[in-house]
Amino acid sequence: MARALAAARDFDTAQLRQALGCFATGVTIVTTRTADGQAVGMTASSFNAVSLEPPLVLWSIGRHSGNHDAFASAACWAVHVLATGQRGLAERFSRRGVDRFAGIEPEAGLEGLPLLPGCVARFECRTSAVHAAGDHSILVGEVLRLAASPQAPLVVHASRFAALQSTDS
Repeated sequence: MARALAAARDFDTAQLRQALGCFATGVTIVTTRTADGQAVGMTASSFNAVSLEPPLVLWSIGRHSGNHDAFASAACWAVHVLATGQRGLAERFSRRGVDRFAGIEPEAGLEGLPLLPGCVARFECRTSAVHAAGDHSILVGEVLRLAASPQAPLVVHASRFAALQSTDS
């Protein structure tokens, strides 16, 4: 049955990416440290809540990513929900071949996690599970510490950064 359903697809990956881009989402940077203590971070828009009790969140990373093994083997990681004024940071952490932490003095979080300043929210997590899913891995983490502020979040829609507009009357 699954094979018959898969054969029924009438779209390609470019069309799928475009359709998925119709879903506006927040922009995050996820950070951790490698086994030898090197700070690692990347921009991710795949962050989501899983459970309030216990407090669980998830995000996904492509298995082809140069950061995959560092995150998949990490005992803990931090998710930073970016503010509207942090677009430059989101762009920097999405580039390859640059020092993503240049000019930033991260705070030290749990287990020495590099924590970025000025975010809307931050979740320090202990890895609960890593699941293979297609060409990605889904990382589930138990939230051990958090911080939040009333700033407006940075969002992405149709592969472009966007600002939220209030619909309050």
